Amino acid sequence: MAKKSVYSRLQKCLSETKAIYLTPLVTVLLNVFLVYIAYGICRLMFVYSNWDTYEPTFENLSLWKVFWGAFVFDTSAILSTNALYIVLMLLPLAAKYERFRQHLCFYIFFIINSIAIITNLADAGYFAFTGRRTTITFFRELSNDTSVLLPLATSLKPHWYLFITAFAIIQTWALIYVRAWIYPLPFAKKRPKNYNKFLIACILIFIPVCVTGVRGTLLPTAQELSLSDANKYVNRPKEAAIVLNTPFSFIRSMEKDVFYNPHYFAEGEVEKIYSPLHNQNAKGAPNTVQKQRNIVVLIVKDLSREYIAKYNWGFDGEVYQGYTPFLDELMDKSLTFDKTFANGRKGIDGLPAVLSSIPFFVEPFLLTPAANNEITSLAGELNKCGFHSAFFYGAKNGSMGYDAYTKAAGFKEYYGMNEYKTEKHLVQNGDNDNSKAVWDEQFLDYAVAKMSQMKQPFVTSIMTSSLTAPYRIPEKYEEAFDTISLDDDPLHKCIRYTDLSLRKFFDAAKRQPWYKKTVFVITSDRNNSYDHQEYATDLGVFGAPIIIFDPSGDIPAMRKDCIAQQTDIMPTMLQYLGYSNPYVAFGKDILGTSEADTWAVNYNNGVYQYMKGEYVIQYDGQNILGAYNYKHDWFLTKNLKNKNKYAALFKDMERQLKAIIQSYMQRMENDALVVK
Repeated sequence: MAKKSVYSRLQKCLSETKAIYLTPLVTVLLNVFLVYIAYGICRLMFVYSNWDTYEPTFENLSLWKVFWGAFVFDTSAILSTNALYIVLMLLPLAAKYERFRQHLCFYIFFIINSIAIITNLADAGYFAFTGRRTTITFFRELSNDTSVLLPLATSLKPHWYLFITAFAIIQTWALIYVRAWIYPLPFAKKRPKNYNKFLIACILIFIPVCVTGVRGTLLPTAQELSLSDANKYVNRPKEAAIVLNTPFSFIRSMEKDVFYNPHYFAEGEVEKIYSPLHNQNAKGAPNTVQKQRNIVVLIVKDLSREYIAKYNWGFDGEVYQGYTPFLDELMDKSLTFDKTFANGRKGIDGLPAVLSSIPFFVEPFLLTPAANNEITSLAGELNKCGFHSAFFYGAKNGSMGYDAYTKAAGFKEYYGMNEYKTEKHLVQNGDNDNSKAVWDEQFLDYAVAKMSQMKQPFVTSIMTSSLTAPYRIPEKYEEAFDTISLDDDPLHKCIRYTDLSLRKFFDAAKRQPWYKKTVFVITSDRNNSYDHQEYATDLGVFGAPIIIFDPSGDIPAMRKDCIAQQTDIMPTMLQYLGYSNPYVAFGKDILGTSEADTWAVNYNNGVYQYMKGEYVIQYDGQNILGAYNYKHDWFLTKNLKNKNKYAALFKDMERQLKAIIQSYMQRMENDALVVK
């Protein structure tokens, strides 16, 4: 009876107090606060999962700036994803709809924020593969090929604690979610006076607060928050991912126009500073080459510079053996370069860079509307001179949309898993127990057999597929590599297997009549995960091999102290052959460019990096964020951007980079990637 008396007094107190007016607003504030805490936990897990990437540079970070930046980006994401929940909670409704409203709001809050937390935590593991927060293009990749889920699954497997964290956050929400009072209360005869007016006032206040929080600025004329703005709060582009969150990255990449003209220079002026148009003044007869040589471009999937010993003397006390004994031997007979870079961080960035000289800026070219532009490639240009052209990729036909790209780029033939299965009699050992792709050993043997049937001259590109997650190798090699591997890491065994497959490919090619008439270019589609901190830096994460091997010796074997990038391969080969037509390529002829004038450009987390000579500048599209002498400061610890002695140099580099960006954007917008 006493308990009932206490409850009756509590009911009377609640029915008489005006504090009850604030209940829906307080409910919203408390639940949104819980979301902020969850985002903070996700960020801590992100840093923990990628500790090796960030630990060396943490001492230079301003934690207050990082905290404030994280708050700004989390606010934008949280208000964007919870706007519907907040409005529904504050919307005046008739009393009979209150219970339905409360249940609906709970499920909206629970489902949307659970998805946000899951994507945030999944990205903590996936970041090692991409080097940037995942954007909406992930789903475009997925629509082309579900195999992109393999790296994600592989990356999450050792990060079991992320699953526990996600479950704990979601379960906690279900338990402590704050529910609003339902009006009329069981003990109240009517709603408090001015209740509806109060809720309307809350909504009117929330709208400008929401718009400001989502845009990240109070000024309506100011540019809204973008992915590149994260660099204002950190020192390095790779650190921007700490400030960002994955829901924000998804939302902004959905809304953003990928390619837009920044108008750094007046119309026509940009071409005077930089032009991707090659052979403008060619004197040879149209559609001719001076040298009738075959070209074979080998794109070894996920092959990092780090794996090759010849690139890394000095690692592990100058006894670093690497995992590619054959490529080490081949480099002694090839033209190689001291500084070689990929133009993107994903495999889908690599193919257009290597074959069409189109770098990755902002989003993967093949996943943007510009992919429907008219494009060309090394094969597309040489087709005009009577070359036969073909592309080989051992994965399932249609994987990553490469068959569609190569067709649009001008390759006459495509050979994938389907073609291999119908013609595996051409291979000495045609067995294949890998359902995802043909093993490299068999597929490279198949490529040799098919090229031996082609009319010369030919231009082909072969992309391997075995060196990819989950890093399986044929069972017959498991024990063999156990005896020579430095450890039991399946990745390292897989590298050795692919290197062995390359050795067998060249052994088979040597026996063909076309071998000494062929120039081989070996590169990778992107950099892979790393073991050494040198490959965790802003430049190191783009480290990819570029090796040019000419069995005839016409291209001399030497090591050049210069910069080379994936986009240089197409113009270098065309110029070497003496190609006569004008063409568009966002790279340079490495053979015909002085070492001091070589350069490379790439893009990561909203920042362009432009390397020339011994220096690199990092540019966010408006300002230079950092400038370094990377030759003597590979970890980019000494920012020289405010040093007067370098002012003219960095200003000139900025001018050149702006011209590259503007030329790229203009040509993407205007469908001007080929000479018409």
